Amino acid sequence: MSLCACGTKNEFNECCAPIIKGDEQASTAGALMRARYTAYTTGDIDFIVNTTHPEHRGDMDVEEITNWSKKSVWKGLELVEELDGDPEDTTGVVEFKAHFELGGQTLTHHERSEFEKVDDQWFFVDGTPVTAPVTRQGPKIGRNDPCSCGSGKKFKKCCGK
Repeated sequence: MSLCACGTKNEFNECCAPIIKGDEQASTAGALMRARYTAYTTGDIDFIVNTTHPEHRGDMDVEEITNWSKKSVWKGLELVEELDGDPEDTTGVVEFKAHFELGGQTLTHHERSEFEKVDDQWFFVDGTPVTAPVTRQGPKIGRNDPCSCGSGKKFKKCCGK
């Protein structure tokens, strides 16, 4: 058994795995955020797509997201704040920091994500960087590198504008 990547210190099979596999629904926006982070670490990109609000899936480049997920070394998730997003709510906001390495660079993606519950299922709607899109230690991200925010776009067409 292994610990879940989401940082709860629970076993993966008892934490995010049932949500990612579709055996359970995330009960809160925070639970969905943790499961989405874990899905990036395991390469379960279909889960990322399926838990993105249907109105926002058209903007996703699944191939780029998959490549970014596989090339990153995931270092941990930190939930900073959760506003609403409880089982009885229909909307919620989760502020988080996702720590990872990409191309030898240590990076932190800090975002406030909006979630919406539709027919008792939580969906990621949109995210806004809290500070600079990326806090880095090491060399600068190249313009043609995948954007560290996870959009699947090249840095120059996303946060590097």
